[in-house]
Amino acid sequence: MPRAVWSGAISFGLVTVPVGMVSATEDHSVRFHQYHEKDMGRVRVRKFCEVEDREVAADEIGKGYEISKGQIIPITDDELGNLPLPTAKAIEIEGFLPLEAIDPLHIRSGHYLQPAGQVANKPYRLLVEALGRSSRVAIAKFAWSGRERLGMLRVRDDVIVLHQLLWPDEVRSAAEVTPPPADVDENEIRGALALMDTMTRDDLEGEEFHDHYTEALEQIIEAKREHREPPEVPEAETEPGKVLDLMAALNASVQKVKASRGEGGEAEVHELPRTSAAAAKTAKKQPAKKAAAQKKATEKSTSGKKAATKKAPAKKPRRTA
Repeated sequence: MPRAVWSGAISFGLVTVPVGMVSATEDHSVRFHQYHEKDMGRVRVRKFCEVEDREVAADEIGKGYEISKGQIIPITDDELGNLPLPTAKAIEIEGFLPLEAIDPLHIRSGHYLQPAGQVANKPYRLLVEALGRSSRVAIAKFAWSGRERLGMLRVRDDVIVLHQLLWPDEVRSAAEVTPPPADVDENEIRGALALMDTMTRDDLEGEEFHDHYTEALEQIIEAKREHREPPEVPEAETEPGKVLDLMAALNASVQKVKASRGEGGEAEVHELPRTSAAAAKTAKKQPAKKAAAQKKATEKSTSGKKAATKKAPAKKPRRTA
């Protein structure tokens, strides 16, 4: 079982639930150290005291806030652990709201909260049931790692999960990176939706959600350890570049997804009839032109028949000056 990284209590009105916080995620990344390329000696980061010009041990290092150059206010771990805040040792629930009301941009890492002892089991279960039936999440404040944080409590497999949230003023406005306007017609939107329908999944299981980067990195390390050539890099299926024909790209994408799943049949996104004002105006004019052409052809045919039954008059000589 993972080790608890924080202990305290959930404060839900007058209900207190003692809990411990354990990590809900794992990091499988390959870690590198820094080495001197000449002799492969390990390069380490050492901490030196500027005053004594010597390396100091971890138990000699403390925290401090610099008010001005040379004026430091020391802050101890005991002082941080006993801040005059109700959230110093508690997760204070401030309110409840639908999960859809929280922008995913605010959500950070998650931790499981486990009941701390037998006495916490019943109030813990009460909060699990209440959150589950309400279809809402709890928004709370808590202090951890030297600062007060915003959090979100939700239920996953009958366990309460605490997600750290960014404070509202920590999320930058998207106005600075908003792209310029671009014309996208209905056919292209319809094609994109068709591709989304084809790529819709029920979960995150499958080869598509496998960490191929770490796997490839491990293969390189293993090959170098055995003094073998690393595996060759596969050629890219398509070259990156500017997409000129969105409809063709969407149709090709839908067909590719279906083929990868072994689904038969041709998948094609058909263009919708033009519905713009110019198209409607053109459509209105076409029947009138067609009717006029048919009428002219009929009149010509009738006059031709009449001329055939009638003797053509003799041409008069052209007058000359």
